[in-house]
Amino acid sequence: MKKPLSILLASTLLATSISAMAETKVGFVYVGPKSDYGYNYAQDQGRLYLEEHLEDVETLYFENIPENADVQRVMERMIRSGVEIVFPTSYGYLDHALKVAEKYPDVHFAHSGGLKTSDNLMTYFAEIDQAMYLAGIAAGMTTETNKLGFIAAHPIPQVLRNINAFTRGARSVNPEVTTSVIWTSGWSDPSKESEAAEALIDNGADVLTGHVDSPINYVQVAEERGVYSVGYHADASKFAPEGWLVGAVWNWGPMMVDIVESVEDGTWESQHLRGDLLTGAAQLSDFGSAVSDDTIAEVEERRQMIMDEEYQVWAGPITGQDGKVIVAEGDTMTLQETEKMDFLVEGVEGRLP
Repeated sequence: MKKPLSILLASTLLATSISAMAETKVGFVYVGPKSDYGYNYAQDQGRLYLEEHLEDVETLYFENIPENADVQRVMERMIRSGVEIVFPTSYGYLDHALKVAEKYPDVHFAHSGGLKTSDNLMTYFAEIDQAMYLAGIAAGMTTETNKLGFIAAHPIPQVLRNINAFTRGARSVNPEVTTSVIWTSGWSDPSKESEAAEALIDNGADVLTGHVDSPINYVQVAEERGVYSVGYHADASKFAPEGWLVGAVWNWGPMMVDIVESVEDGTWESQHLRGDLLTGAAQLSDFGSAVSDDTIAEVEERRQMIMDEEYQVWAGPITGQDGKVIVAEGDTMTLQETEKMDFLVEGVEGRLP
């Protein structure tokens, strides 16, 4: 018996309505609080951008999840709730994400950084060391003591790239500059970060920067002690209105949109997706009032050269701490080589732990 046309039309309209309301659920996992004005804040700004620019996307997030088996349980919980795309955003999540990805082959995973993939797990990152190099130029032209301080979490390639890029940028305009490094052995340890900042200033550093999850602690210490600061991950200038020079910041939103759209339209690939200054995934914050016009002009000129591919941050000669040439003049490190970086450059004081 044929159904009446009115019932067929009603069924078709209902199906169309349900399809229109269908949403892609996307989950995010953060190692720290999204309010840190640093790494997790920047990732969460990408999530908000995703919601704003894709009407068919629903997102959820978990914060303060450690880099251990807990993150596997969190990802599985999200997947059981209907999440189809997972963004595990911290360096130490990768091996855990690979295990969960193997268990759920129909779910797509986009991990922030790293050099491992699987059929349904890709990585995304950006060459923010370009921005740190430019920030180093600002530091090198501003310092009066020729001593810079760097608070670092772990000696992984991403951190070493930033220490080295910052130092190379500073020494390109001021060869007398040195960068002292103090390791905290943790992504978020406010007490250690503040103590490290105090120690670096006591040792003569008049510009502080770092690679820990949040720049708040060290820029506030710098502000209180009357020295300058360079931010990282996100614009934290409001915490240091007098001494802020500039910050190297992430802009994850457009890249996250591309990843989600690729899943939805069937063009998703297991790959290492990378951005840079040219794509806008890595950026500089606004300059602070403490930065001179001459310094701004120098940084902007060098930024344009990098974006025009007339200058490479990792072009030789590059010399290590021991004085040996690591990259000869005329050679340039590849992106794959920089993502495996295991050395500190000339001008850095402090050893790998």
